[in-house]
Amino acid sequence: MTTEPPSGAARGPLSGLLVADFSRILAGPYATMLLADLGAEVIKVEGPGGDDTRTWAPPVRDVAGEEVSTYYLGVNRNKRSVALDLKDPGDAEAARELARRADVVVENFKPGGLARFGLDYDAVAATNPAVVYASISGFGSGPGGRALPGYDLIVQAISGLMSLTGDPGGDPYRAGVAVFDVMAGLHATIGVLSALNLRHETGRGQHVEVNLLSSAMSGLVNQTSAFVAGGVVPFRMGNSHPSLFPYEPLPCSDGDLIITAGNDGQFRKLCEVLGLPELVGDPRFGRNEDRTANRDELRPLLVERLRTRTKMEWFRDIIGAGVPCGPINTVDQGVAFAEEVGLEPVVVVGEGADAVPSIRNPIRFSDTAVDYRLPPPRVDEHGDDIRRWLGERS
Repeated sequence: MTTEPPSGAARGPLSGLLVADFSRILAGPYATMLLADLGAEVIKVEGPGGDDTRTWAPPVRDVAGEEVSTYYLGVNRNKRSVALDLKDPGDAEAARELARRADVVVENFKPGGLARFGLDYDAVAATNPAVVYASISGFGSGPGGRALPGYDLIVQAISGLMSLTGDPGGDPYRAGVAVFDVMAGLHATIGVLSALNLRHETGRGQHVEVNLLSSAMSGLVNQTSAFVAGGVVPFRMGNSHPSLFPYEPLPCSDGDLIITAGNDGQFRKLCEVLGLPELVGDPRFGRNEDRTANRDELRPLLVERLRTRTKMEWFRDIIGAGVPCGPINTVDQGVAFAEEVGLEPVVVVGEGADAVPSIRNPIRFSDTAVDYRLPPPRVDEHGDDIRRWLGERS
């Protein structure tokens, strides 16, 4: 490019990359926020009304006198916003110019939905053959899936995840977060970075496609493998694990403690801490497969001892012996625990009335820093500068 976009002076490992973000809601914005955190210049293209999640409330935060959904704030830092109505010829031309200049385009319209605006992969690659163009959909671009709406809850249901979540005799439940939107965003990010790496060799970009259902099939890992490789259809087990025991909450005197003895050595250590060394020599419990098969006999023996002390008393002793365990926290307690162990989970992005507390990017580098340079933008906050830049001839 002979002209540079309006920039936040990023310093991360992706500094110098321009990302045109035509996505909204969660999967796409999460992917582009990760790219932005790593230094890419992300221009968020919104319709005149803005990203839908701006109105997904409560909860909200007052930002410079305006109530903004915390959902939106959680996945849109480090971006610049321009509002473009793609049905308007002038705005559509500006969007095409942005795509022509971009290193990466990310979109999550229904498959084929951007073709009428000249913003589909084929049209963009015709003028920008080096572009890495990522499409995120619910069920792929094939004839059977392209027309289906891609909401995380629907994919949780269709994929089988909900059939695995909840008590054995109760109703299916969704996960407490949009897990497959997040997984698809991560998969899209991996795909984009892989395609960029290949572009260094070939000079050409390519079309990267990710869909929520494929991310779900991959993300269900041992559960989908149980069926496709073993012919076993998994079922709801509450908080129990199909292949390990103990690997679940167990009651102490004042509440439950998660204990995960993932191998025979850890089980021996657990028995030592609990003062139950005889369990190790019991043929019903010596090996993991035996403990799993005889969990109904082993559980009450563990619970009887655990109920003699509080969960935090046991936590200190069990974790000290090298056996993974942990209390069941609320979200605020989880953030506090991350602070206690030195992870510094919260960063404040922006200054003054625009400042927004945000969860730290989980990636850490030895030589380059994740950059928190811009709070989530207001609708069209940077529109004038971006439109002026797009109007320049390059």
